[in-house]
Amino acid sequence: MPAWSLPKSPRFIKAMLTRTTEYDSVSEKAYRRIRTDIIFGQLAPAKKLKLERLREVYGASVSTLRELLSRLVSEGLVVAEGQRGFEVAPVSAQGFREIAELRLLLERHAMMQSFAAGDMDWEGRVVSTHHKLARIEKKLQAGEQAESETWKRYDFEFHHALISACGSETLLEAHAPVYDKYLRYLMIAGIYRGEIAAREHQILLDCALKRDAATAIDALKVHIDACVSFTVTNGKYDFSVGRPARRDR
Repeated sequence: MPAWSLPKSPRFIKAMLTRTTEYDSVSEKAYRRIRTDIIFGQLAPAKKLKLERLREVYGASVSTLRELLSRLVSEGLVVAEGQRGFEVAPVSAQGFREIAELRLLLERHAMMQSFAAGDMDWEGRVVSTHHKLARIEKKLQAGEQAESETWKRYDFEFHHALISACGSETLLEAHAPVYDKYLRYLMIAGIYRGEIAAREHQILLDCALKRDAATAIDALKVHIDACVSFTVTNGKYDFSVGRPARRDR
């Protein structure tokens, strides 16, 4: 029966409206949880995503999960295997470098625009986000435990603040998912570069306050390139073979 010929009784309409509200709520909640678990490595690269198991964990129906996984396929976080189902997207050293290059390309352009247009409110965002990031980095350097999601959220907030005055919502929307994919590699590797990363963040802050975009762009390239090299070489995941690394410490 064509959609336009469906019965429109008050009972039918109420049922559909109720279902739509509940469906959207469950769907979005499950989507965010699955996406977060992929980015933070709770769902490992190349892991088979069995719908029945996902239904138990995330509380969404099998049909809803198929839709959500297809959405994540379009984002590059999940791979569809035809009739065999879905799996978490694999990772590789080359993939990490490509994502890092794309992040640098977008962030560098946005940073130039942001430094030129930023006002006092922008400066305030940059300073306040750096303050939170610096505090948690000091805890990490002191050997204290820190919530990985909190640490990386502060990292994103600082880098996002630096480019937030670029004047282009399209550019910011393009940057966010690229950053998430970059972040996924860091979370899978499970490693922190220590004081040197904190110093690089301080340099970026100083450049922002001086509106020195040229130096900031050079510092950002060093920051990202060094992070990629360190992560691939020293991380807890061997990207060349696609499994946790076994390293002699």
